[in-house]
Amino acid sequence: MATAVAVPVVVALLVLIRVLGPGDDDAAADVTGATPTQRDDSTVEVQTPPITPEADAACPALMSQLPLELAGDDSRRVASDSPYAYAWGDPATTLVCGVDQPDYPADALLFTINGITWFVDTDDPTVNVWTTADRTVAVQLRIPSSTDGAAGTALSPLIASAIPAR
Repeated sequence: MATAVAVPVVVALLVLIRVLGPGDDDAAADVTGATPTQRDDSTVEVQTPPITPEADAACPALMSQLPLELAGDDSRRVASDSPYAYAWGDPATTLVCGVDQPDYPADALLFTINGITWFVDTDDPTVNVWTTADRTVAVQLRIPSSTDGAAGTALSPLIASAIPAR
């Protein structure tokens, strides 16, 4: 019974709207303003080591927690031989889970940030390579030297919660 009444009423309203058209108060929406920035959809090539059983066990938990934005940079597409690589920004900051444990001298300076101990290799003037020194599966960040260490600081708690300490 309700349908028998509702259908004719809806049809009548649609006919009235079509015949009468929009009213004088129905101005088009103002869509002026700042143009949104375009996301960089270019692909970042990331070298990755062969996947180990340990990486297969630990890395998915980390990868599922990674943010779409890191230190103000949007995520980027990655081309690699492993699903355990991620990138943000241009120039790209990259993360690879499941790298070899870092080989550093006994007197190397290690940094602990938010529960993660990092070895930072600054030999390359264009990129600082941060590698976890205290996880069962090592994680490596390649951070452009033109940026600060905000990426390492932001990612440390995620790594600490996903990858067990050794």
